Amino acid sequence: MSNDQKKDFLIRPEDERGLVLEEAKPKLKKPPLFRVVLLNDDYTPMEFVVEVLELIFGMDRPKATRIMLEVHTKGKGICGVYTYEIAETKVAQVSTFAQQNQHPLLCTMEES
Repeated sequence: MSNDQKKDFLIRPEDERGLVLEEAKPKLKKPPLFRVVLLNDDYTPMEFVVEVLELIFGMDRPKATRIMLEVHTKGKGICGVYTYEIAETKVAQVSTFAQQNQHPLLCTMEES
């Protein structure tokens, strides 16, 4: 095959001998998000809840206090919204920290 024939073979997409590759664009969808929720109880001190929000969720004191008051007055408060794995890790961190400090603080996650 001459060089001109090779060029024709590679250039002409309508030619049945050539192969046209069209790059497939993957259809990506965003992963589902989950809310991490603290639940109120009658035994965990408010200051401990603020400490949890500061340490585990990286909140500053005013925001942590606001969320703690929401937990106290409404029965639950949203600490953050994360992908499944991160939300699961946050729930585990809160549960472990609460147990280590002998508090019955409950933390759950729910789909957004």
